[in-house]
Amino acid sequence: MPQPVHPVRQRDPRLDFFRGTAMFIILLAHTPGNPWTLWIPARFGFSDATEIFVFCSGMASAIAFGRVFDRHGLPMGTLRIAHRVWQVYWSHIAMFFAVFAMVAALNASGLGTRDYVGQLNLYPFINNVPEQLIGLMTLTYVPNYFDILPMYLVILCMVPLMIALSRISPAAALGAMVLIWAFAQVQNLHDEGVASLGPLAQALSFLHLPAQYWFEPPNNTREWFFNPFAWQLVFFTGFAFMRGWIPAPPVRPWLIALALVVVLGNIPLANIGVRIWTLAPIEALDLPWAESWRAAVIEWRQEHRYLFTKTDQGILRYVQFLSLAYLAWAAAGPRGSRLGVGRAWGVLVRVIRKVGQQSLAVFVTSMVLARFMGFLLDIHAAGRDAPGKDAAVVLLVNLFGFAVIVATAYLVGWFKGEPWRKPPPEVAESPAPLSGAERAA
Repeated sequence: MPQPVHPVRQRDPRLDFFRGTAMFIILLAHTPGNPWTLWIPARFGFSDATEIFVFCSGMASAIAFGRVFDRHGLPMGTLRIAHRVWQVYWSHIAMFFAVFAMVAALNASGLGTRDYVGQLNLYPFINNVPEQLIGLMTLTYVPNYFDILPMYLVILCMVPLMIALSRISPAAALGAMVLIWAFAQVQNLHDEGVASLGPLAQALSFLHLPAQYWFEPPNNTREWFFNPFAWQLVFFTGFAFMRGWIPAPPVRPWLIALALVVVLGNIPLANIGVRIWTLAPIEALDLPWAESWRAAVIEWRQEHRYLFTKTDQGILRYVQFLSLAYLAWAAAGPRGSRLGVGRAWGVLVRVIRKVGQQSLAVFVTSMVLARFMGFLLDIHAAGRDAPGKDAAVVLLVNLFGFAVIVATAYLVGWFKGEPWRKPPPEVAESPAPLSGAERAA
């Protein structure tokens, strides 16, 4: 049976730009004690940079791997996915030991103000290396700080299944990703007391992977912080858009207005909706209803956590992210035509896109770098008479981090270009040797 041929897609600048933007946000979000984290998207909505990263990774995977499936069939495409899984797996292992070595060195330095090993809860690994090493290598020991790449690994393994289903019908693939997400919600709904789904929850327990399998009971019940069977919904939504299983939505004023209502409407229910009423300028206004509103928001969030849970990709996170993504997509213009307006802004966009193109290397670097940045902020705060951090020092530390991940992106891009295969300039520019007839003439 002939396989469907999809048109070759060129790399979309919007994809690299928004994935690169997510890399900068992820660096900030993982830097302990960084005041700039008060202004990342997670504070103003249910979704955060993780959704951007996973969604854009789905789009990038549709371009990179979908082309292999189309040209060489399902077996070769599956092998290509296996190769990528191999790369990501060893990136995860290397990142763990690099971060572990970093925090151990920071503890040994005696300069910091925290227990940096304990901050990441890595003493269980130190105290029981044989079993936890087995757990690390088999992904049954997944500390919270190291949980994004394991999620990505499992989702990548699902790509051949979705491609195979799409050969039957794109609707089959879309239905599967929604059904898997729905099954992943069962345990959460049962635990939150929304519905009595005990037997069904037990039957679907395999969709919740153990993160501390080798721990002593009852400490061995913690699950992966990012449930890949829930987060695949975000990944394959991006994948489906890029493959054409879902048509691109039209840019219409009423759709923009609806997306704005969703994005702005959940701000009062997000982190800032709780925190803003505790700020001194707001408290100085002495608004009689402010504390009642704050209490109501806290109560609502406690009773409805299943709607915006990060672990199982609650439905409100998904809807809010899609609304935000639609607004960003519309603002960028067709093929990102409005991204590079202005010379200075155009240069910045090119830098951000370069970071997005090398997202795996940048992500691994940023996870190590973030701990060192937090250490720098701790040293500065410890040397002050008054608590807190100077804005100038915070600026310099964050700019240092940005510079490192930008340099990483350009360096990795240079290596991927395999410059050693290109002839030296003097060889490339030298004239070709004369033939025997030309020399005789």
